[in-house]
Amino acid sequence: MASAGFEAVFVETHNWGRSAKFFQELGYRLEPSTGDGSGVFRNGDGPYLVLVEVPEDRQPAVQVALKVPDPDGFRPDPVVEVVTPFQDTHYGTREMTVRDPDGRVWSLQAPAKS
Repeated sequence: MASAGFEAVFVETHNWGRSAKFFQELGYRLEPSTGDGSGVFRNGDGPYLVLVEVPEDRQPAVQVALKVPDPDGFRPDPVVEVVTPFQDTHYGTREMTVRDPDGRVWSLQAPAKS
């Protein structure tokens, strides 16, 4: 089984408020947030965006997550180096990371176990 397209984009920022306003001006709608310097934004049915504030001494990064509908049926070819197997996350999904041939780490995201 292969991945099923893009699930989400995780964006780190030094200024959550300014970045949140930026994405809202681009048409993204903020879902209810806990006010902890992070939030989920949606724009239609496409991939969602997670915005997270990080400390000034940390370089903000961007991570793309690919969608995997059935993590139990996902068996990547040996050409795909598995960095971490599927694990439950604190935000209600299961996540695996893999490394591409150029050394980049990709996140694969699946629904949580029922």
